[in-house]
Amino acid sequence: MNRLDLNASNQIGSLESRLSARLAAALSEQAATLPHDIGERLRVMREQAAVRAREVRRPTVLSAAGAMQVAGGGTATLGGGPATWWMRLANIVPLLILAAGLFLVQSLTDREQVLAAADIDAVLLADELPPAAYSDPGFREFLRSPPP
Repeated sequence: MNRLDLNASNQIGSLESRLSARLAAALSEQAATLPHDIGERLRVMREQAAVRAREVRRPTVLSAAGAMQVAGGGTATLGGGPATWWMRLANIVPLLILAAGLFLVQSLTDREQVLAAADIDAVLLADELPPAAYSDPGFREFLRSPPP
């Protein structure tokens, strides 16, 4: 959220609190003129409304497995609830797939390096070179360069 959104939500919250304070004051003034039985019924209803408001504000579990909760302000959070065996398995499977992928990449890289060395050895063994060529310092660079 940017600063304007936070400012607007703070202003709305302060307006709501001022309005609710004025309404509560007006209702309290008028409650003094009501008969006793009606006042008692209103008091019981106020208590029930306060209990319901507390329940709405309290985080509640949405899913049966307890994987998602609603935190204050209507935001969803992960966690809570008992972990079952399939949830633990679901946490481990991606790690196993990652390890298998890394092993596959390493083995393919090793194989490519072995094949490249084998190609160089095959060229050296099949070619008729004088022994002095093997001691030449530029010969290794010649072998590493791509063929024309």
